[in-house]
Amino acid sequence: MNNNGNSHHNGAASRVVITGMGAITPLGHSWPETWQNLLAGVSAGRRVTHFDPTDYPTQFACSVTDFNPAQYMDAKEAKRLGTVTQYAWMATQEAVADAGLDLGPMDKDRIGIEMGSAFGALDLLEQQVLALDKGGPRRIKPTVGPSVLISTTPCYIAINLGITGPVDSRMSACATGITSIGEAMRRLQRGEVDVMIAGGADAFQTPLMMASFSRLGAMSTRNDDPATACRPFCATRDGLILGEGATVMVLETLEHAQARGARILAEVTGLGLSSDAYNMAAPDPSGVGAAKAMRYAMREAGIDGSQVDFIAAHGTATKLNDPSETAAIKQALGEAAYDTRISSVKSMVGHMMGAAGSISAAAIVGAIQDGVVPPTINYMESDPECDLNYVPNRAEPRLVNAGMCNAFGFGGQNASMVIRRFDP
Repeated sequence: MNNNGNSHHNGAASRVVITGMGAITPLGHSWPETWQNLLAGVSAGRRVTHFDPTDYPTQFACSVTDFNPAQYMDAKEAKRLGTVTQYAWMATQEAVADAGLDLGPMDKDRIGIEMGSAFGALDLLEQQVLALDKGGPRRIKPTVGPSVLISTTPCYIAINLGITGPVDSRMSACATGITSIGEAMRRLQRGEVDVMIAGGADAFQTPLMMASFSRLGAMSTRNDDPATACRPFCATRDGLILGEGATVMVLETLEHAQARGARILAEVTGLGLSSDAYNMAAPDPSGVGAAKAMRYAMREAGIDGSQVDFIAAHGTATKLNDPSETAAIKQALGEAAYDTRISSVKSMVGHMMGAAGSISAAAIVGAIQDGVVPPTINYMESDPECDLNYVPNRAEPRLVNAGMCNAFGFGGQNASMVIRRFDP
């Protein structure tokens, strides 16, 4: 029985399928545009233009460009909301349309939302702090309190779509995108709902965060060549690049999708979560915790390492992450790790934080659909500590029946998910 008291669950866990995709990223204002640019190996790295980065150690990022929220929502509403909510709403509209969902006649109690973020409306918060400092309390927007909440994003979507089922916001740092889709899968498996809108969004390229990540020593400082700065698994890597955007999926129970004749893109079959319990900012170099998450996901999906055709890696291009993830993949997949194709889309879109896991999950769906895996661009020199089968610089044709995406968050939060080709 779900919290609405109207569970349709009959005892066996429902199969969960993906029927719609939406995205706004540094590579495009839609999922098809983003996907084609990922396959083409396009880098979004460029100098920051929305504030003057001259005094910052890192002066570039992967930013969404030419975005006008008034094209997707009321202009007055847009001014009250953070960019993260604007991005998520845009991607949600695309995903719902892509799924062919006619929400009008549907039971809105049987539809839910899991939309996570690592930082929420940080841009709005920083602007309002500056306004308070400069002009006092009367300069502050009265709606700033509710607007900066991470839960504002899914609630805004629910209000605009009339969704009255479970509405929630996962928050697990860089693992948020996967944990959001994973919790959506769980709700569908339990029979709480028939449809879930799920994903992650973030817009955190603010002066404060640019300064913070620079001080942390986590970011590349190749200011003279932003396009090639993010180099996951490469020996010459020197740090991550900040990204931003949103990636959203429509998930349904198989029964519901088939009943309405939906086009099924892929099936979500396994989720694995674990904690390093090691450090707030650094991964456990042994990779033990991350390997557990991968093993849990494969076990639930009913596959072993030899059946994983593609891994959409966390692959941040930091000195610490890439060797630890490589070690984790070896532990989880065994000898099969050396045959599995691995890639990090962060080399092109940067680290989208709350949306990092959801864009990696989307990349698996794209690979399953099109029979091609995206590259890790800027791969120039092999690292003895990163000695697996990365996809260097160019997309490769590859039949993908099962893919796994990884996302590892600050504080040691590990999330892995298995997405498989749909087999009726």
